[in-house]
Amino acid sequence: MSHRPSRLRGVAATVLAALLVSAALLAAACGDDDTSNGAVGDGVTVRLLTHDSFDVSDEVLDAFMEDTGIRVELLQGGDAGTVVNQAILGRGNPQADVLFGIDSTFLTRALEADLFEAHEAEGIEDVPENLLLDPEHRVTPIDYGDVCLNYDKAFFEESGLAVPQRLEDLVDPAYQDLLVVENPATSSPGLAFLLASIEALGEDGWADWWRALRANGVEVAEGWEDAYYGSFSGGAGSEGTRPLVVSYASSPPVEVVFADPPIEEAPTGVIPDSCYRQVEGAGILRGTEHPEEATKLVDFLLSPTFQADVPLKMFVFPVLPSVELPEVFVKHAVLPDTVFETPASEIDEHRETWIEEWTNLVLR
Repeated sequence: MSHRPSRLRGVAATVLAALLVSAALLAAACGDDDTSNGAVGDGVTVRLLTHDSFDVSDEVLDAFMEDTGIRVELLQGGDAGTVVNQAILGRGNPQADVLFGIDSTFLTRALEADLFEAHEAEGIEDVPENLLLDPEHRVTPIDYGDVCLNYDKAFFEESGLAVPQRLEDLVDPAYQDLLVVENPATSSPGLAFLLASIEALGEDGWADWWRALRANGVEVAEGWEDAYYGSFSGGAGSEGTRPLVVSYASSPPVEVVFADPPIEEAPTGVIPDSCYRQVEGAGILRGTEHPEEATKLVDFLLSPTFQADVPLKMFVFPVLPSVELPEVFVKHAVLPDTVFETPASEIDEHRETWIEEWTNLVLR
């Protein structure tokens, strides 16, 4: 769920990503005798199944492995949805030990599949209640981020057009042909933005709003990279002409951190009243051959050391409030006072219906 999600190009890309994960899991299962038995030297290898956007500093992960004697092998391939689906297909006989990257979008599906072992992680009592994903502790919250509308500061300053403040503003003819969004069928931020619209406008209003948005020239991209770097006009390396995009509250610090030459102010801004919150977690896969080591890995992901590494590696917020954020994050990221959220059970019940209706409204 980080600021740098994998590029997805429709069904073909989803299938390809699934094949990559399957190949990685098969290779892990059919490795040499030491690896397949979990023993490498004096330690045990714990396999972490995660999405392509997972990132951790080498020194942080190396310190964990040195302190515990546990080796960590990453299995990455595709977005969070693909990874969760692969884990469900292998439930009961997993080729990984821990899964990282599940959020409320897919939570109920995984819990109904009985995918995880319960584990009350060290430090879980310090996580704010509103960030807890599962009262039975089958999934441990690790980070959170907000999907929000971003805007090109230069465009709005030069044009004299007011920056829209609410979702309702986007259907105003003044913003015709200015917005690019992601397809909720193929993109996590796209789905989050659809959910935000349903929460903001209600069951009776969201469809009409999207119908009006289509009439106002909204562009739909398959994934975040296509939208942000292909159609958006505000980011470094962006080649587009549209000054409004669905991205993240943490997009501005990314622009500052990776700017070359260095810059003091982000070229992009965030519209706080448009944000949908995603909490991302980790769980021990049921059937793991290394339950004790798997619990230590989950504890590590919730430790202050890993939590402090999260902001500038995955550009999301740590769930431990005591962790000090980097200055560039404090200065340039936006933490909205209020956000849109949808209960996991409601998402699971209506996801496919909402996406199908959205597709009929916007793409057909």
